[in-house]
Amino acid sequence: MPHADAAADAELERRFAPFAARMRAGGVADVVVANFRHQYARLLAGETGYVDGSVAGPVDGVPDAAALAGYRAAGAAALDRAVVLKLNGGLGTSMGLSGPKSLIPVKAGLSFLDIIVQQVLALRAATGARVPLVWMNSFATQSPTRAALALHPAVASDVPADFVQNRVPKVRAADLAPAEWPADPEKTWCPPGHGDLYPALVASGMLDRLLAAGYEIAFVSNADNLGATLDLDLLGYMAAEDLPFMMEVADRTEADRKGGHLARRPDGRLILREVAQCPPDEIDAFQDIARYRYFNTNSIWIHLPALHAVMARGGGVIDLPLIRNRKPVDPARLDSPTVYQLETAMGAAIAVFDGARAVRVSRDRFRPVKTTSDLLGLWSDAYVLHADGRLALHPDRAGEIPIVALDDRHFGLLHDLEARFPAGAPSLIGCRRLRVTGDVRFGGGVVVEGDVDLVNPDPEPRFVPDGARLRGGAAAWG
Repeated sequence: MPHADAAADAELERRFAPFAARMRAGGVADVVVANFRHQYARLLAGETGYVDGSVAGPVDGVPDAAALAGYRAAGAAALDRAVVLKLNGGLGTSMGLSGPKSLIPVKAGLSFLDIIVQQVLALRAATGARVPLVWMNSFATQSPTRAALALHPAVASDVPADFVQNRVPKVRAADLAPAEWPADPEKTWCPPGHGDLYPALVASGMLDRLLAAGYEIAFVSNADNLGATLDLDLLGYMAAEDLPFMMEVADRTEADRKGGHLARRPDGRLILREVAQCPPDEIDAFQDIARYRYFNTNSIWIHLPALHAVMARGGGVIDLPLIRNRKPVDPARLDSPTVYQLETAMGAAIAVFDGARAVRVSRDRFRPVKTTSDLLGLWSDAYVLHADGRLALHPDRAGEIPIVALDDRHFGLLHDLEARFPAGAPSLIGCRRLRVTGDVRFGGGVVVEGDVDLVNPDPEPRFVPDGARLRGGAAAWG
């Protein structure tokens, strides 16, 4: 057996050597190379990353954030040891942009970044706490994000404002060798998923800087989710219960069937299972929202000393489950060679920390913007931006989110959305659902009420005139 292990180790080293050489030539830190090697070894051993139903059982219940008001005083006491960390690696490519998604205007001419800064400054002013704002950028988002932050000098703190997530090589599916694409060598690299947060914190020195400055709890969320603000009840629960890790989850609805969910292993540990980890023959069970009740909002709380200990024990490697994504090496060329992108999920660390918990939060803390349909909803008067940066539904909506479904062919890109709503979003305070199919242009002062379906079957655009009031599917064309 030792001989077999030695032979396997030697084969791994031989196969991994060209990856290590490429990564070091690309300036990738040793800790990142070690984490990628850990995942590549699993791939080489034949692992698919699948987590079947015998391992991923249902979770019957978790603590409810609405019942944690008793922890608020503990949250106020812990606030000076807390840091807000935003994941900001994404470009607005799905909306036709080449810059950071966080710089898209969202409300009153303010971008995601502007509003997040507003939230943090308001929290500091109200409490007197330090509360640094730190961004995990990608190579593509760092420079423009820094330029945008330079317009907000008041948000600077006693730690660096950002660090950069890593990149790793794509793996050729045919022979598990490094992918090659001479037409554009940059296409042979990929981000390793949000799970890269942990090695990136170490490799950048940010984890050590935060600990040295006395910060112990990091609240981490996506930059495009303006509902994710630092909450004193949740911070207090994290601190008073001495938790190493906490994940915010929300009730799954039909709209969430395809996303990752919280599950429980036979040993009782909570785990996160993404759709890429579901065996193909179990997809129906995966999408059963009555069985798997909670989805991960991608907002987490980390006890930084506990993370430091976990990374030290692993020699810089954090043992997150493999996610093997199969894609063409050039996403724009479906006929290009097939590769594996080896990724990990940030929330999967819930299985790594002893005593980690999940807490159920309301949809108010989950306002992601993934499409122009989501963006139009935020543009509209259905949402109100408060002076402290909180983005809330208009009181008249009684907590009901307006459903907006715009035709991707005509509204999918930001410049298309702006061209078809030149006067801004229509009033959606009284709208339950707005669905637009075909090329439709909107005038100013339009009011949408109830359920409205606008369908233009013609290639030429049709117009909703200024001041039109749309109810119950009736179209008012000019």
